Amino acid sequence: MSSLEIGIASFPVLMGLIFLRVPIGLAMFLVALGGLYMVTDGMTVALSRLKNETYSTFSSYSLSIVPMFLLMGHFATLGGMSTALFKAAEAFLGHRKGGVAMASVGACAGFGAICGSSLATAATMSQVALPELKRYGYSGGFSTATLAAGGTLGILIPPSVILVIYAILTEQNIAKLFLSAFIPGILAAVGYMITIAIYVRLKPDAAGLRAPIPMAERLRALVDVWPVLLVFLLVVGGIYMGWFTPTEGAAVGAAGTGLIALLNRGLNRHTLVEAFYSTARNSAMIFFIVLGAAFYNGFLALTQVPQELSEWVVSLGLSPWSVLVCILVLYLIFGCLMDSLSMILLTIPIFFPIISQLDFGMTAEEVAIWFGIIVLIVVEVGLITPPVGMNLFVINSMDPKTRMIETYKAVLPFVASDIVRVAILVAFPGITLVLLRALY
Repeated sequence: MSSLEIGIASFPVLMGLIFLRVPIGLAMFLVALGGLYMVTDGMTVALSRLKNETYSTFSSYSLSIVPMFLLMGHFATLGGMSTALFKAAEAFLGHRKGGVAMASVGACAGFGAICGSSLATAATMSQVALPELKRYGYSGGFSTATLAAGGTLGILIPPSVILVIYAILTEQNIAKLFLSAFIPGILAAVGYMITIAIYVRLKPDAAGLRAPIPMAERLRALVDVWPVLLVFLLVVGGIYMGWFTPTEGAAVGAAGTGLIALLNRGLNRHTLVEAFYSTARNSAMIFFIVLGAAFYNGFLALTQVPQELSEWVVSLGLSPWSVLVCILVLYLIFGCLMDSLSMILLTIPIFFPIISQLDFGMTAEEVAIWFGIIVLIVVEVGLITPPVGMNLFVINSMDPKTRMIETYKAVLPFVASDIVRVAILVAFPGITLVLLRALY
């Protein structure tokens, strides 16, 4: 077999290992190791590349942003910020039809702005919002579906761990990616609230009503979210004012949320150790996947698969938009089977060279950023798409009385909302790029 044939054959082997429930990072590592052995007729090159890939991957200064954002999310939870966000959103929206569900989405959006992880946002907000949803008569399937969808805002609204990984893979500016994700993130939250409003009118039994709260209590609840606004403005504002880099901003955010958690008496020696341990565990998981992907993508580059695939797609003469739609459809399919980080690490080194060679009427940087935001949204759809939507399993594990099939049915309108949003952002790239063009 030629090197190109070995590279192509590695895909079904990798998919087979994933279906056999081999961890994705380990699967990519093993396939790359075996592929390099076959291509180079020995283990010398494979072991040499392993040494070089390990150093070049983890010596990247940008990767240190990942544990900082994860730690910031843990401190935010300990500081009671998730509860404050939900109470404030509930105070203003709770009395409307589907209002408590809308408040859950709004709180998820706010928490996503200081967390950066979808699973963490979903798990944290479900602890706060799920009892309230049940208390006011919301059905189990609708409640879990709402929180699963709202949790996806954690990776779309900056800061986002997935966007950091994308920026490293494609050598893009992290701050510009964060800026371009703001409007799509707001559209996502608004789209989910519109979906909830339509759903509760079509199925009135799915949601109960909550009595309005006096204005004085609403304002008091709004004041309680000042720590969230402070941290968000400090981190994001500091980045765009040039006070510090995104990596330094993540460290400042972690320190700030830690201080707030300490002042709110949510941080002590026991919870601090637990937060460090959880951050280290999650970071190690992410970094191992990153290493496996780097090793596998290095093997693919050696076999010339991305280059040959890119040239083949260009030679077909298809319009750039047709190619983009086909890639997004593949992401939707992969999203039903794989987690978001694995999809990004596995596919971007293959699809990005293809997109880079197509003419969308924009600069190369604008295409890279626009494509990254769209991919992030489609990956987000995968988190709530049956049968393997990671957020669905996280939320359902917290409400075992609700059958998974009920959650599957109730989440479909949210998936439809996501697909409509993707279509709008694909058709009108300026929506994504308007802030980038205005400030840079």
